[in-house]
Amino acid sequence: MARQKRPASAGDMIRSLLIILVPLLIISFLFTRNVDDHPVEAIDPVPVLTQARAEAPYPVLAPANLPADWIATRVAWEPEGHDGVPPRQLWQIGYLSPERIYLAVNQSPDTDALVGPQTREGLPDGVSKLGDTAWERRVSADGRTRSLVLITKEVSTVIVGDTDYAVLEAFAGTLQAG
Repeated sequence: MARQKRPASAGDMIRSLLIILVPLLIISFLFTRNVDDHPVEAIDPVPVLTQARAEAPYPVLAPANLPADWIATRVAWEPEGHDGVPPRQLWQIGYLSPERIYLAVNQSPDTDALVGPQTREGLPDGVSKLGDTAWERRVSADGRTRSLVLITKEVSTVIVGDTDYAVLEAFAGTLQAG
């Protein structure tokens, strides 16, 4: 004779739900918790800046008199491009602002190899007038990245950041050639 199955109780349902929910909660905790902030490593841009200014065939721009809470995080001078790949004579310097926004200055006489990649293939978005100089505004297709582009016969300069044009313009105002 077959035994009769006892009817499921509310306790059975709660145990079944716990068996499912406990692993889900553990997985959710592991994958959604905020990891401690990764400390930003400040670098000293002066040695590379000095080298770039000595070797570059154009005036190398770098921010001057930035407040102490701006952190230099990237500096690079590549006289012959990276592994022979353009752009040649590439100067890059980047800072993290107090608002944790990365802003960079990129320069090279190789306009085609510089402007597209550095602006994230940005599309023209007007003009910013800084003193007597008109900088072309560019915005990436997703609207996140904005750039100021200045092309002269000597060098192309791109100032880029995931911020608005006013911040880029203020940053551009700190640039000086040495």
